[in-house]
Amino acid sequence: MKKIKSLDDLRQMKKNLEQGMNIREKSDTPESLIQIRVAMATCGIAAGARGVMNTLIERIEKDKIPAIVTQGGCMGYCYAEPTIEVKIPGKDPVVFGNVDTAVANQIVDKYILNGELIDGVIPTNYQTINEKK
Repeated sequence: MKKIKSLDDLRQMKKNLEQGMNIREKSDTPESLIQIRVAMATCGIAAGARGVMNTLIERIEKDKIPAIVTQGGCMGYCYAEPTIEVKIPGKDPVVFGNVDTAVANQIVDKYILNGELIDGVIPTNYQTINEKK
């Protein structure tokens, strides 16, 4: 554990703990929330998935969007990393590929908030991360 050497360190620790509590509270009813899964396997991380995930988390918190952002494993679309899956309640999941921080913000603005699809959707016979073949 990192030593607290200043008031700023303490504030940062408090902020991190509050974010963790917020995620746990939201996870009690995930089916009623927008679910965003960021593929964080090795290929996704190497392609920039960590920055995409951080951007999504910051955006969701800033705009107070009823969503939960989680990390998942490989979706099998290494050629299109970073990839994210967005599941809006009552709709089929949509997977977006080649997502950078700018595209992540577009997904929030256009798809999540307005229901408008943008370029980068990975189509077809794909199964969600939780489905078993």
